[in-house]
Amino acid sequence: MNAGRGPVTRLPSHLCAQALHYLLFAYRGGQLLRRRPTLGSHRWPAFGNPGDGITLTIDDGPHPTWTPPMLDLLDAHGVRATFFLIGDRVREHPELARRVLAAGHLIGNHSMTHPQPFAALPRPMLRAEIDRTQREIEDATGITPRLFRAPGGNWSPAVLRTTADSGLTPVDWTVNPSDWRSPGVERITRTLSRTRPGQIILCHDGGGDRSQTLAALTAVIPRLIGRGLRFVTVAEDR
Repeated sequence: MNAGRGPVTRLPSHLCAQALHYLLFAYRGGQLLRRRPTLGSHRWPAFGNPGDGITLTIDDGPHPTWTPPMLDLLDAHGVRATFFLIGDRVREHPELARRVLAAGHLIGNHSMTHPQPFAALPRPMLRAEIDRTQREIEDATGITPRLFRAPGGNWSPAVLRTTADSGLTPVDWTVNPSDWRSPGVERITRTLSRTRPGQIILCHDGGGDRSQTLAALTAVIPRLIGRGLRFVTVAEDR
């Protein structure tokens, strides 16, 4: 969430993007109250999954300190996650991107530099952020991502059109422990423990110290499995 590299200075676009950000924040809150979260399409972000599976998504990596123990934790519990990778980080650590793929996880596109507010970028820059990341992931892993998550969940009509034009499916989330803020293991654990069938969880392995995230997931993953919840990756076709 907080991995931005520099401010976007186009004021009108910035204000519009911020307004959309807060509208989507309210929309996500409504998803928590729904019996089933919105599944989405190529023109609208997915906030949930079909069926009763839950999805763990990991953003802002790969990171040499936090991605390896995250992969070890997931492997210990047989959990497959969806990693939304930043292109610059893939360029720096292609071996970690390959390790994510080799471990059986799904890889999605999370932009090249994680600029924020993402929706304030002009269309050519939006397209470049997405397309450059596609190339970095393809060069590192040999696979072409089919999923995209906007940095900060900062969607707009232009972002959604650009995502669709790039042949990608937009993915948001339902459960957000705000682990990128490092609010404490107890708070992250409490939020994650409330996950229900069909929901998408947002966590991070990059952008800062992720020790709290790892500690919380270490406690929560067996707890959720013990409740009979099954981890699935994000559906690529909608």
